[in-house]
Amino acid sequence: PPPDGHPLIWLIPVKEVETPLEARGIVLDNGQQRFVICAMDWCGVCNSTYQMLREALAEGAGTTPEFVALQTVHQHTAPYTNGDAQPLLDEVKAGIRYVDDQFLKVLATRLKESVKESLGRFQRVTQVGFSAVPVEHVASNRRAWTPDGRLVTRYSSCKDPQVRDLPEGLIDPLLRTVTFASDDQPIVRLHYYATHPQSFYGDPRASSDVPGFARSRLEKEEGVFQIYFTGCAGNITMGKYNDGSREAREQLTERLYQVMRQTRMKTQYQPLRSIGWRNMPFRFVPRSDSGYREQDLRGRLADSNVDPVQRVRAACGVSFYQRAHEPLPCQALYLNDAVILHLPGECFVEYQLYAQSLRPDGFVAVAAYGDLGPGYICVAKAFEEGGYEPTATHLAPENETTLKEIIATLVKSDSPTR
Repeated sequence: PPPDGHPLIWLIPVKEVETPLEARGIVLDNGQQRFVICAMDWCGVCNSTYQMLREALAEGAGTTPEFVALQTVHQHTAPYTNGDAQPLLDEVKAGIRYVDDQFLKVLATRLKESVKESLGRFQRVTQVGFSAVPVEHVASNRRAWTPDGRLVTRYSSCKDPQVRDLPEGLIDPLLRTVTFASDDQPIVRLHYYATHPQSFYGDPRASSDVPGFARSRLEKEEGVFQIYFTGCAGNITMGKYNDGSREAREQLTERLYQVMRQTRMKTQYQPLRSIGWRNMPFRFVPRSDSGYREQDLRGRLADSNVDPVQRVRAACGVSFYQRAHEPLPCQALYLNDAVILHLPGECFVEYQLYAQSLRPDGFVAVAAYGDLGPGYICVAKAFEEGGYEPTATHLAPENETTLKEIIATLVKSDSPTR
């Protein structure tokens, strides 16, 4: 967890560690190459911070960053860190301490050493199992429509009963689980589900929140290592079922735990015949409309009358434009005929549903929240409809076509690395 006073999301200083924030992952070795898959209990890591942590994981595993998929779970009771933003804040003498560089260096070293130490505990995998179970009364679309056709935002914690009562909307209702086993003994389970994971917002307690609580409970019960990944949840929250109370948090945890528990009983195993990997660069188009251009962001960054959080966000935006020539990584892990996608940003659920539609009879799981530099990755129609998410992205609408082309290539193809 971060040290006392370190910012959680944006500038909320941590005052208490309710539960540890963990980086949970596995190293796979197919005899030719090593692959690292890691889910980190942070709200987000961006740009050079993402690259630094990814490189640390690679070094620890004795591989290269292209074979590392680092995702965050996106709890909002955790840091959201962009190391490139701090120098920009310092340049304009903002007096805002957003990033603790020394802590990040310590974190990178811990990750590297943890992975390196784990290499002495390799276990032979003979079987891989897959399961998918519906989750009820947890996820809902944040972009809710009223009966008279108005778009309203149903945030993760929604105290307005009229907004909560609006239809659930478009979601992916299934929690998908991948299990690696040695003969009949499960070694690790990887869970994939698409919803914003936070139950509280703006809380100064560091916490792994609902998915972390459910994950820990199942691990204690089963004695099997559990990893949780957040899917394409950019427009998905628990707001329909969460009024912000502790009771609602406990109910959400119970529902998610029970479904995770069911996946182990419904797992269908098969011999693990092949492990493969593929990388594709996402060469994106930054926004160029008024208010979102680099010069606009620099103006807010330099204005001492602007709210400190908005200055930090402006700094994050400027840093993203500065790396606009560098593509974002998109990756696929292939296990026999199954595909697990690893995507950047806060992708809309439409991208996940699209990926799964390409293999309607196959198993496709998706983990988003890789490099969070771009913020939301909306679908194009969201810019016409309005709402919150299009105000918090650095990507232009035409990126939907590009990202879907990448997803189609990854999902439809066989892996070149076996």
